[in-house]
Amino acid sequence: MSQRPVARVAGLCLLWYAMWLLMSGHYDSRLLLTLGVATVVGVALLVTRMQLTDREGVPFHLVPGLLFYLPWLVVEVFKSNLAVARVILSPRLPIRPRVVDFHGHQKTDLGRFIYANSITLTPGTITVRLDAEGFRIHALTEEALDGTEEGEMDRRVCRLEGAS
Repeated sequence: MSQRPVARVAGLCLLWYAMWLLMSGHYDSRLLLTLGVATVVGVALLVTRMQLTDREGVPFHLVPGLLFYLPWLVVEVFKSNLAVARVILSPRLPIRPRVVDFHGHQKTDLGRFIYANSITLTPGTITVRLDAEGFRIHALTEEALDGTEEGEMDRRVCRLEGAS
C-alpha cells in the first residue's frame, strides 16, 4: 500500500505540528499557534523542494512494525545494561574487547541505519563503521555480541523493514 506524496507531506505536517505543540507548550496564543503552522508549512515546502519526502525519507510505513520492535529493543537495552554493570562491578573486570565485521541482511539504507543504531543503543556494543561491505562492531565483551552477530536483531530489523 503506497502513500501518495501529498498524503505523506500532510502526515508529516501533522506530526511536526503536534511535536511543536508538545514542546512549545503554547496552546492559547493565536499568534504563536499561527507562527507554528507557518513554520511547519515552510519546512514542508522546503523538504518537498529538496525531494526528501519519498518513502525512505518519511517512513510512515514502519509505524506498525515499530510497535513490536521498540518494546523488544527496550528490553534488550535493559538486559545489556545489567550485563555491562555486572562486568564493571566485577572485581576481575572481565573486559575482552572485540571488533568484528559482518554483513547484515537489510535491503534498504533505512533498514541498515535502524540496525546500526539499534546496535549502538545496546550498551556494550557500538557500530563503528557502516558501508556497502557491512558493519564493523566494537563490543566490550564477547558475550555482548551474542544478540548481534547471531542474528536476532538482524532478523527483527529485517522483519520491520519488510513491513513496508
